[in-house]
Amino acid sequence: MKTGLIVCAALGREVREIVRRNGWDVEIISVPSDDHLFPMRIAPDVEECILKLRDRCDYIVVVFGECGSMGKLDEVLTKYKLHRIDARNCYEMYAGERYHEFVKEEIGTFFLTDFLVQTFHRAVIQGLGLDLYPELKESYFHNCTRLVYLIQNDSNELRVEAQAIADFMELPLQFHETGCENLENRIKELMNRGERSNGLLADKTKHSGKSNIPNELLMYY
Repeated sequence: MKTGLIVCAALGREVREIVRRNGWDVEIISVPSDDHLFPMRIAPDVEECILKLRDRCDYIVVVFGECGSMGKLDEVLTKYKLHRIDARNCYEMYAGERYHEFVKEEIGTFFLTDFLVQTFHRAVIQGLGLDLYPELKESYFHNCTRLVYLIQNDSNELRVEAQAIADFMELPLQFHETGCENLENRIKELMNRGERSNGLLADKTKHSGKSNIPNELLMYY
């Protein structure tokens, strides 16, 4: 049974490592991480991926949270009788219940992951236009009170980069190692669901070949 994985590019490296470690026979297709700057793009881009995979795969796993799509992603998945990871965002996928504890402790928590640390200049500074209009930094981050770096693969280099981000944002920084176990378990759960249902995609034969800033990548709360 061939499984398709539709993956947010912000999770791409970790998902590929999980696939390699488990020896799964899957086809991976990525949705641009930049969609998080324009979350209404997520649902149509995921649907485009579904249409690309549905004739090549017996089952599709959607490695996305709700991710600020305002319910539109779930509407698309309901249409095709598919499922996504049961999480609000990638931070919850990595940290599990600890993510909710962080938010409860301090609602102004801004989260980082390995991916966001590595791409902060492009995804945040350039993505929000702060390279051209640095005076907007206060407007964007005025609700933030601390940074929490959720670490997937610990390295001194990324810790130093995370500290530089904290200095730029003028916020205290906290480190929390999550690894990828929680994400891996959630993917396995959906993979197993596909096996139990014989991996059939809804109405597959009927579709042969037819083909504003609040967002979940930049959590401001």
